[in-house]
Amino acid sequence: MAKLTKKQKEAHSKIEKDKLYSLEEASALVKEITNTKFDASIDIAVRLGVDPRKANQMVRGVVTLPHGTGKDVKVLALVTPDKEAEAKDAGADYVGLDEYLEKIKGGWTDVDVIITMPSVMGKLGPLGRVLGPRGLMPNPKTGTVTMDVAKAVSEVKAGKIDFKVDKTGIVHAAIGKASFSSDKIAGNAKELLDTLNKMKPTAAKGVYMKSIFMSSTMSPSVQLDPKSV
Repeated sequence: MAKLTKKQKEAHSKIEKDKLYSLEEASALVKEITNTKFDASIDIAVRLGVDPRKANQMVRGVVTLPHGTGKDVKVLALVTPDKEAEAKDAGADYVGLDEYLEKIKGGWTDVDVIITMPSVMGKLGPLGRVLGPRGLMPNPKTGTVTMDVAKAVSEVKAGKIDFKVDKTGIVHAAIGKASFSSDKIAGNAKELLDTLNKMKPTAAKGVYMKSIFMSSTMSPSVQLDPKSV
């Protein structure tokens, strides 16, 4: 096992072993133990008591973080010419159709979110092997396939993120930056956790939120008390 640096040891020493922290305590502590030279991302990992292999226990959705993500999200709007001005005015970074489909076919994926229209989805099917593994394939369930392109672009730019439980039953999400105040980190985390609670599948039995961990890009993780959120 690699040796811990002095700063890493110091960070670990500030976390009380076996303590379950409140959302407010964890948000302040993660800021305190983050020592990167760049503005680290704040992440949350929630282990849910669901079996994602069963369709009636799949947890997937979207949430708009009240304080944004702190990240400049690059948006590609794949739209027909009549929707181009609308997408540009809403703040899309790249707008077009056939030329971008060709670029993607060639392996270009330098965007964070792709928003498109129902009529265009047929053209995206063959690009699934490029977009799928990167989580870029638009989906009506996450609001990225819509006729209201302007609204979708604006929401993503304002801090709307999508999440999906992975095959091990964990939801991972980036909820802000280390430069955020602890109140903003806690506010964003609460919004995500509240949304997850509302989405509890009726087929899920037993404890729903089994464990919650918060960390920054290179910090140790802090465990939250699921009963406090």
